[in-house]
Amino acid sequence: MPPQQTANGKGQQSQGPFGNMTTLVFLAGMILVFWLFFIRPQAKRAKDQKKFIDDLQKGSKIVTIAGIHGIINKVNEDGTLSIEVSPGSYLKIERSAISKEWTAAVNKLPGTEKK
Repeated sequence: MPPQQTANGKGQQSQGPFGNMTTLVFLAGMILVFWLFFIRPQAKRAKDQKKFIDDLQKGSKIVTIAGIHGIINKVNEDGTLSIEVSPGSYLKIERSAISKEWTAAVNKLPGTEKK
């Protein structure tokens, strides 16, 4: 079908029965896929991490974001933690510096999976 002439002389393709609806459906599908595979899992991980950090108590085994392994010795009122990294050696760290639970970190090491 030849392009239709408009008032200014430029050709314009006629649109199908749905017009630009297919473009909108495609765009909505892309947004849905992006949300399902990127935004939702990251929000879930952040929620789980916040819950883990809020539930910390004395005796919990942790790994910091710097890779230091320790056991929580004291939960301070100012939001910091005192961890024992070796007998008699203590570090004061922020709650936000905690990466994961020690036992979970050890269980995920390569070569230690149960078959």
